[in-house]
Amino acid sequence: MAQNETQRPSRVVIIGTGAVGATTAYTLFLRERVSELVLIDANHDKALGEALDMNHGLPFAGGVKLWAGDYSDCKDADIIVIAAGSNQRPGETRIDLLKRNTAIFDDIIQNIVKYNDHGIILVATNPVDILSYVTLKKSGFPVNRVIGSGTLLDSARFRYLIGQNKGINPRSIHAHIVGEHGDSELPLWSIANIAGIGIDLSDDERDDIFDRTKNAAYEIINAKGSTSYAIALALDRIIVSILQNEGSVLNVSTLLTDYHGVSDVYLGVPCVVDRTGVREILNLEFNDEELTQFHASANKLKEQISKIFE
Repeated sequence: MAQNETQRPSRVVIIGTGAVGATTAYTLFLRERVSELVLIDANHDKALGEALDMNHGLPFAGGVKLWAGDYSDCKDADIIVIAAGSNQRPGETRIDLLKRNTAIFDDIIQNIVKYNDHGIILVATNPVDILSYVTLKKSGFPVNRVIGSGTLLDSARFRYLIGQNKGINPRSIHAHIVGEHGDSELPLWSIANIAGIGIDLSDDERDDIFDRTKNAAYEIINAKGSTSYAIALALDRIIVSILQNEGSVLNVSTLLTDYHGVSDVYLGVPCVVDRTGVREILNLEFNDEELTQFHASANKLKEQISKIFE
């Protein structure tokens, strides 16, 4: 990202340098999205190693200033990406894992707000919708400035698979996955289109495409241990829309209030994203079946949230 003498350097802080955090950092670094990029990890040596490895490529890349830092570096951050968290232990319930990650987020958020009250927090840790809600409640940030990665990646997977079926570039396909980033997500076939024309697929083809979309992460994790590349590109897309004030429509996770009867829960829906964060939530049209599934997705997450705060 070009910078003149009068511009304040743009800074992104990434907390957590596992597969997602490190790959996101590399994507931003390689594409020169920011002036300054800071890596923070509970294991400082891991953050230091990632920073050194990337910095050694500066002669082949651009001019991003990158270092392994600490929470005081959040002070001048425009965007703080949270990609830290624990993996599920053998025999551990999902709720127990959620409670452990909530405790981790307690510490992270306390340290963020100690130094920053003006930036945007972008949550990438799963379950992203619930942890985005936790971040909102514990940070005290305005709703528009706490964003989850939502169903942006799911929608990209969906478009890719439709494109594979139709032999069309996925960038020309307008199709959305909404709701939870997880098992209760749903496809909006009723408004899916290519150049305004409905997508002609059999019921079996639709079921297969959605099943492969929903289970894509499991397939990748079984094959290589984790997902990293596509989610990094999705986070890059959100970050660029914020920093460049694009006003792009992205399926991110945000707090809903009386959205088709759904309130007080983070879910992935199309939102206008600019330098203020989520500027606007677009009012989608659902058919009756989709609306029922959307409510079910919301209720599932609200039930899990209630258990965390017991």
